[in-house]
Amino acid sequence: MTPLRDAILAVTAKLITDQGWQAVTMSRLAAELNVSRQTVYNEVGAKPQLAEAVVLAELDRFLKLVTDAFDEHPGDLLAAIHAAVRNVLEFAQDNTLLHAVVSATHGANTELLPLLTTHTDGLLDTAKTAVSRCLQAYELPISELDIVVDLLVRHVLSHVMQPSGTPADTADAVTWAAAKLLA
Repeated sequence: MTPLRDAILAVTAKLITDQGWQAVTMSRLAAELNVSRQTVYNEVGAKPQLAEAVVLAELDRFLKLVTDAFDEHPGDLLAAIHAAVRNVLEFAQDNTLLHAVVSATHGANTELLPLLTTHTDGLLDTAKTAVSRCLQAYELPISELDIVVDLLVRHVLSHVMQPSGTPADTADAVTWAAAKLLA
């Protein structure tokens, strides 16, 4: 990413958390960053592409927590899974951008919520690729590893979107399920 793109995404995230997606316009971003509106368009595309870029940038922050957890537990797969799930859910719990997107009112003019709920192909593929990469270090002899990764990623994503317990309790449950799947 370029410094300008990073700045555009940061200002966009701040506007979303403070005022909602409807407050984000290319003109406003240009004014905030002291660049032309065309420069903003050249850097991020139109508003739908900006929405996707914001969501994917935030996903990168979540996935860093996953890779860090696996790096911290190179010899213990279940400890790595537990730490990754717990870290992700704790981060989600306090994530103002995520809460702003998820709490968008019904029928609101937002292109962000569908990226997290119904149009999740890019998000899921990116997350599954990252988790698969983390699991490769453990040389698991499971032919259905793609299925295991899909189940884990979708399960954790559902708890990010709608938690049903504490991060610690959910991490315990996901780790238990992972142990069964990986046995």
